[in-house]
Amino acid sequence: MQPFLRAHAMNCPIANLDDLRWLMAHTGGFRSGYVTDVQMSKRRLFDETSGRDVLAGTTVTVTIRYQVRGLVRVAKLAMAGVTDFSIFEQEGADCSALSVMQAEHSAGKFRFWFDPQGELYVVCDEARLEEVSAPVLDGRPADELARWTFQSPAPDAPTTDWLLAELDRAGVPCRWSALPKQQAIHRSVQWEGRLTLAGGPADGSPNSVHVTLFESPDEEGFGIVLRVLGAQDPPMSRVLTALANRMTQRYAGTCLVGTTIIPGHEWEQWRSKDVARDLR
Repeated sequence: MQPFLRAHAMNCPIANLDDLRWLMAHTGGFRSGYVTDVQMSKRRLFDETSGRDVLAGTTVTVTIRYQVRGLVRVAKLAMAGVTDFSIFEQEGADCSALSVMQAEHSAGKFRFWFDPQGELYVVCDEARLEEVSAPVLDGRPADELARWTFQSPAPDAPTTDWLLAELDRAGVPCRWSALPKQQAIHRSVQWEGRLTLAGGPADGSPNSVHVTLFESPDEEGFGIVLRVLGAQDPPMSRVLTALANRMTQRYAGTCLVGTTIIPGHEWEQWRSKDVARDLR
């Protein structure tokens, strides 16, 4: 595979120097982003000879939210075969804010410095980038009660008729109001509109699910953002959840809730673990 070319940018292995060059070019080194989550997991296997569990590998996963070229991206960089890992934060300091990540590949090892002081530093054998992107959308966070983003490599993006038909089948019929495309929104946006309950007022309802469909920015496919806007409204949350369930049943892809990346086929299982889980 040639550097800088990826058929599927949402889930990419980083195994050699060309891959690392692609990663740095694609992310811009996560410039001006911030780390939202760091996790370490250790894998152990039972050794029958010694009768003891032995360490079989360490993985460190760093989740980063950043913006580049008018897109908001949440990236999960999972680094496997970790041989050196450092995270150090003194009182009053914040190593979550990134200026630009630095990286190198030598002697078969990757080295990642996530901040200039080296307070978050990882040495590993290989890595994998999983990422969901969406255009920067207008709107005040206070007006947004929930957001769900889905990105799929499928070439056949859903239509508004499909959305309405699926909501009918789910028992939450809605009406659709198309919104004019705004010049300020990213060029990848194809259309947007709002869903309101079919039995509610035809005009003026502050409660709705705002739908934005866009071309996948890094590959063939599409992305869709569902946002519950208005006052606290459980019916609108049900509309969002019904659409999310139907989307993940119909299309292969990846979901984003807050800064949590979820494989589409695991969405309903993840959601059912806590029916009161906040989608924001």
